[in-house]
Amino acid sequence: AEAHQFEIWAEEAGKSRLFAGVEMPTDYFAGRDLGKRVAEQVIAKARADGSDLPWTGTVPTGPCQWTGTNPGNVTGANWKPLLLASPSEFRPAPPPPCGSAEAAAELAAVKSFPRSLTSSNFGTNAKAFYWQTPEGVFPWALVHMNRWVLEDRMEDAPARAARAYALIGAAGYDAFIASQDGKYAYWYPRPAQVDSTLVPLFPAPNFPSYPSNHSVLSTSRGELLAYLFPDRAAFIRAQAKEAGDSRIWAGIHFPMDNRAGVNLGTDIAKKYIAWAESDGSK
Repeated sequence: AEAHQFEIWAEEAGKSRLFAGVEMPTDYFAGRDLGKRVAEQVIAKARADGSDLPWTGTVPTGPCQWTGTNPGNVTGANWKPLLLASPSEFRPAPPPPCGSAEAAAELAAVKSFPRSLTSSNFGTNAKAFYWQTPEGVFPWALVHMNRWVLEDRMEDAPARAARAYALIGAAGYDAFIASQDGKYAYWYPRPAQVDSTLVPLFPAPNFPSYPSNHSVLSTSRGELLAYLFPDRAAFIRAQAKEAGDSRIWAGIHFPMDNRAGVNLGTDIAKKYIAWAESDGSK
């Protein structure tokens, strides 16, 4: 039923140009057929990217290891990236052992951050909850870009708009894969798994802590957005930083998770921007 609805919307979108009197019927049919051929190529690539393969591994045991069952997105580390040479191309360095002084300082930073449900903590708590919502997890970059495409009249240059959406989508996909690679290379525990007296604002996602998905994704897509919309770069980078910081405020990530995520996201963005600079669009 949903697939049929998408077909209806696609037809309506295409024919709206006919009804507006700005295109000929031959334009509509040619565009529809070309779009279908492109979709066939994309679907074929998606079917071979490894995303449907089952996980056959086991959760490791021992000290300083994430504990739980059915780890989320565990197969993501084995998906085939679009631009990265491999999921591990920019893998972060190993996190410190749990008993080290460095790890103790990381835990202390999380525990000392004020998150009790009081009016004085309302600002950071509210932001932590926002970035935990579905919009904060992934679509926030697209929410802003949708508005800027209209404000900057990018709809008058469809190819330019399509390029922007493609870059953000592709970078986000590769960032997710690279982040999962780091998580499941190290299986580092969450703060509350290291110290059970720590009470987070909400439960941590059911997968390892290091690096932070929020930091990797927000940084990679944020840097691409800043590249595409340089006049808004300061706002974009502030939003990306807040997305990562919010996970520390919530008590579900260590600061080092964010630092590793920012570095990983930046490396991914740099590779995409270098590719974009030579994609023939200028």
